[in-house]
Amino acid sequence: MNDNNNAPHQEILESEYTRTPPWGTVTLLEDGRNYRIHRIMVKPGHHISTQMHYHRSEHWVVVAGTARVIFNGEERFLLPKQSTYVPMNTRHRVENPGVVPLVMIEIQNGEYLGDDDIIRFPDES
Repeated sequence: MNDNNNAPHQEILESEYTRTPPWGTVTLLEDGRNYRIHRIMVKPGHHISTQMHYHRSEHWVVVAGTARVIFNGEERFLLPKQSTYVPMNTRHRVENPGVVPLVMIEIQNGEYLGDDDIIRFPDES
C-alpha cells in the first residue's frame, strides 16, 4: 500500500481520546470546525441519559449490537448499518437492550459543540 493512503487513518488513530462513563466509552475520532465524530460503546443493559442540545444535531450509525433510540416521543430499534438523525432541541436517549456491546458512530454538527450544551433530564425507566 502507498504510505500516503495510510496517512489520514494514522492521524485519526494517533489523535484518539477516550472517556469511560459508567455506561461504556466515548472515543473522539475527529474534531473539526462545526463537527465532531465519536465512536460510542454502550454496555449491554445500559443507557445514555436523556438529554437535549440547543446548538447541535447528531447523526448516529450503528456498527455493532442493537440500539433502542427514543426521541420525539417515538421509540425505534436500530441494527448494524442503520442510522438515525436527531435534530437540535430534541430530547433523546439511547439504550442497549441487547447482550453484546452497542457500538455507534456519532457525528455532531453545529455552530457550538461545547460540553455545556448538554441539557440532561431525569432518567425515564
